[in-house]
Amino acid sequence: MNRILVLCLLTFLPSLLFSKVNVVVSILPQKTFVKKIAGDLADVTVMVSPGASPATYEPKPSQMKKITKAQIYFSIGVPFEKAWLPRFKDQNQNINIIDTAEGIKKLPMQEHHHEANNHSSSTLDPHIWLSPSLVKIQAKNIADALKKIDPNHKTVYENNLNKFAQEIDELNRRLLKILKPCKGKAMMVFHPSWGYFAKDYGLEQIPIEVEGKEPKSKELVNIIHEAKEEGVKILFVQPQFSKRTAKVIATSIGAKIIEADPVALNWAENLIQIAKNICKANR
Repeated sequence: MNRILVLCLLTFLPSLLFSKVNVVVSILPQKTFVKKIAGDLADVTVMVSPGASPATYEPKPSQMKKITKAQIYFSIGVPFEKAWLPRFKDQNQNINIIDTAEGIKKLPMQEHHHEANNHSSSTLDPHIWLSPSLVKIQAKNIADALKKIDPNHKTVYENNLNKFAQEIDELNRRLLKILKPCKGKAMMVFHPSWGYFAKDYGLEQIPIEVEGKEPKSKELVNIIHEAKEEGVKILFVQPQFSKRTAKVIATSIGAKIIEADPVALNWAENLIQIAKNICKANR
C-alpha cells in the first residue's frame, strides 16, 4: 500500500509543485516561438484565429475570459492590438503586456508607388516575425519575460532559447542556400507582408495595394506595366484578402498565383516553402 502511495506521489507531485504560465499571444507564429522556449511550462492562447486578419480582428468572449486569467500577453505590433491592449489591461490589471518587438527597428510599411502617388508610408511594418534574424530578438524578449515571472525554471528557458536560436540560424542558412539563385528577383504581393523577408534575402517585394486599398482601374494598369517590366513570375495572395485583383494581374502578366499565409503556425516550414516557390517560379 505504501509503495502505491509513493508511486502516486511521484507521478502527481510535479504538477502540484508548480502551475503552468498562462500566456496570450496575438498571432499563431508567436505560439510557435513561446512553445519553443517554454515547452509544457506554458499554456498559450492565440487571439487571431486561422484565416482571420490581424488588422481587423475582434476577440471572442471566450478569449476575453482567457485574458482574465493570463499572466503574460506577448504583443507584436499588429493593428488590432492598438485598440484592444488597453481593454485587456482593464480586464486584467495584473497581466504583464510584453512588447516582443522591443529592440527592433521597424521599417516603413511598403506602399505601391506609381506616377500619381510617390510617397513613403508613415505606418511601420509589423511583420517582424517573417525575418529569422528578428525572431531571434523576439525569442530573447519572450525568454526574459518568462524567466522573470517563473524564475524557478530559468535554466529551462535559457537552454530552450539557445536551442531555438541554433534552429533559427540553421533555418537562415537553408533559406540563403535556397534563395541564392533568385537574388534580385521580384515577387508581387497583394498586401506587403514580406518586406523583412525580402530585405533579408535580396528579393524585391512589389505590393498591389495602393494606400492599403485595392487599386483603381488606372492604378491597376500601372501595376501590370511595372510587373511586366520587372519580370514578375509569382504573385502571392493571402487567405485574409480577396484574390480577385490578383487573378486579373496574374492573367495579364502570365504569373503563377501562390497562396502564402504570413501568420501560419508552422513558421519555419512556411518560410522554406515560400522560398522554394519563389525560386521554382523564376527558373
